Amino acid sequence: MSDDKILAIQKLAFPWDTENPFLISVHHKDAYPQGNEDQGPIVSLAGRNLGQDFTLRDGFRMYHGTRVPGFPVHPHKGFETVTVVLQGLVDHFDSTGSYGRYGNGDVQWLTTGRGTQHTEMFPLVHEDKDNPLELFQIWLNLPSKGKSAPPEYKMFWSEDIPEIRITGLNERKTTIRLIAGSFAGKTSLAPNNASWARDPHHHVGIFLAHVEPHASFSLPPISNTLNRNLYFYQGDTIDIEGVTVESYHRIKLAGDQEITISNGSAEGYILILEGEPIPEEVAQSGPFVMNTRQELREAFEEYQRTQFGGWQWERPDPVNDRNAGRFAHYSNGTIEKRENRG
Repeated sequence: MSDDKILAIQKLAFPWDTENPFLISVHHKDAYPQGNEDQGPIVSLAGRNLGQDFTLRDGFRMYHGTRVPGFPVHPHKGFETVTVVLQGLVDHFDSTGSYGRYGNGDVQWLTTGRGTQHTEMFPLVHEDKDNPLELFQIWLNLPSKGKSAPPEYKMFWSEDIPEIRITGLNERKTTIRLIAGSFAGKTSLAPNNASWARDPHHHVGIFLAHVEPHASFSLPPISNTLNRNLYFYQGDTIDIEGVTVESYHRIKLAGDQEITISNGSAEGYILILEGEPIPEEVAQSGPFVMNTRQELREAFEEYQRTQFGGWQWERPDPVNDRNAGRFAHYSNGTIEKRENRG
């Protein structure tokens, strides 16, 4: 395909297929209505399979939530979650004692390491208007030594995330937000300490591109071992080195060649995931990712025995006060607060 620059094209499904060092990528987009006094949907939930509601109905899903949509307390071990919120809010609580609220452009980077429990609830804070939500959750594997690291999370607040603005010959612009990695001379905020993305030699990139109609941009050559995937999730068409691709497709690209992407007649939105693979075996079962099946069995036994520190919160689906705003309260007592957005 196109001089071997395009290695594969695949229609997107749920979840999106990824390649090492990534495990999965999930795109959530829900048109939540106004919120009630509990910060749940004001509309009736009758007829939904509450607790396992993954069917889009009336424009939204409740997921594992029964009152507030989202994901009540659940364990993870051995990998990282990078949660990129484009619109809406997420409430975070975990077994280390940390909690917070983020959204509308913010990113949470969570290293689960040796094991943690946490929640991801989607509070519907607005009682007088709808509460749309759109986010990506990207699972990034940890190398074996990182799987025994202490849990850690940090916030990349929207206003701190670096952006690149590229203007083409036709004055059309592309804006690229750097969640991880380097692009055009700029570098992202630093990932957590145990992350595979921490070492720049691993070339981990998580980029969000907004491409104006008929704008174009290029990805630089990096290495012939790099896994590079472009997720064209919204728009009309893009042209990659003479090949036209419709929206909602994954395009696997060569990592050692410069590749130009030209947008069609509509606003284009693209997620790019790339990185050098972790040269280790992967053994995964649900929320645990280890290197061997024996390590997986030991991880489940450890969770049954220790509950990864237990759960100190009063309910499995806690939410912050409606007017809490954007903040992070870390287990060491540090508090970060940001102005509300959206």
